[in-house]
Amino acid sequence: MSTVIPGDELPGESVPSGEAAPVGASPGDVPTGGAPAPVPPGAPVRLYPLTYLDEGDEVTVGRPDIDSYAVLPADGAALLRRLGDGVPPEEAAAWYRQTYGEPVDIDDFVDTLRELDFVRETDDDAEPAARPVRWRTLGAAVFSPVGAVCLAALLTAWVVAMVRSPVLVPTYHNLFFTRYMTVLELVTFVCQFPLILLHEAAHALAGRRLGLRSRLSIGRRLYYVVFQTTMDGLVSVPRRKRYVPMLAGILTDLAVLAALTLGAAATEGPDGTPSTTGRILLALAYMTLLRVSWQLWFYLETDLYYVVVTVLDCVDLQATARDVLRQRLNRMLGRPHTVPDETRWHPRDLSVSRWYSWLLLVGWTVSIGTLLAGVLPVAVRVLSTVLGRLVTSHTHGTAGLLDSVGFLVINIAQLAVIAHLVRRERHARRTRPSTVPS
Repeated sequence: MSTVIPGDELPGESVPSGEAAPVGASPGDVPTGGAPAPVPPGAPVRLYPLTYLDEGDEVTVGRPDIDSYAVLPADGAALLRRLGDGVPPEEAAAWYRQTYGEPVDIDDFVDTLRELDFVRETDDDAEPAARPVRWRTLGAAVFSPVGAVCLAALLTAWVVAMVRSPVLVPTYHNLFFTRYMTVLELVTFVCQFPLILLHEAAHALAGRRLGLRSRLSIGRRLYYVVFQTTMDGLVSVPRRKRYVPMLAGILTDLAVLAALTLGAAATEGPDGTPSTTGRILLALAYMTLLRVSWQLWFYLETDLYYVVVTVLDCVDLQATARDVLRQRLNRMLGRPHTVPDETRWHPRDLSVSRWYSWLLLVGWTVSIGTLLAGVLPVAVRVLSTVLGRLVTSHTHGTAGLLDSVGFLVINIAQLAVIAHLVRRERHARRTRPSTVPS
């Protein structure tokens, strides 16, 4: 759970609402409990142990034990530190007024801390016991200088193998390791799951290396099963230490790509042709290469996008860049009344989006190019093969006909599942009772 507190709720400079977590993090709802016990006048507010990460004008504060974090202005963090030192709220408010020259609504401030679960309400709320982070040693070993040398050696061997045998170079032709389209689809579909799981597990393991309680879970996107990594605690570590957890998935994909290709090279016969197993490995290597290339589609908020956001010290660059593009388009069309309000943008996001917004256009262009060069030829070849066998079934025999029918059944079933889920979700929205305030 990651929370950014708007600046108008805290003293000091304004901080726009947004996500504090830069990669793979899925923020949860802010925890809320029952009505807090009243604090006697003059009594200090008891806080749980908090971490502070000072980043200039902003400070990230949080409880790593429950992954609850907030981004505060520097003066708001200073006020929180006073409360953490045992200073009663009234005295802390007076100190703030004297130090910064303006009043603060201390009751509202403390209520916000309660919403974040920073406040110990009763004596029964004991301080959380420190629990060791599992797999931390393994993460430190994998993502270490020795691990980096091993990865470099693996990638070097991969390049050498492709230079020696050009048949190992990834290409969409590698997908057609069999003439049966049903087998092709099922093998590539099933075998992708462990590779995607490995990508997400690498993120989680790199987070564990830093002592973060990163979590790997299984979710659903429409009818697709997906793996998700949650690393909310990444906002609590220095910026320079965030890059390895962010890039861990891509580095793992490159290692998998190299290993699959080298595995295919090991199956080459005397004539330099890989075996059936080798051709399957090359097909999976090509699919892995596509996944790596998709990381360049920043507009999808990929791992590399969050790296860029971290390097540039932005908050919500994607949304701001889209608004800037929309603003340019509105001005070109002579619709200035639809220009978004720039005051709601973070100053750093606005500055960077002046040039980053053009990269969104480049990203969309690259996406279309990748689709045309890497995906469309595969679809055309598969469909032409399937339809050709149906039209000339007498030439390809029963096996070819059954393969084409099976392929069509699998894909039509997927489309039917999508249509069913979309229809069900629309029905649920229409029949959901509306809430009428009493």
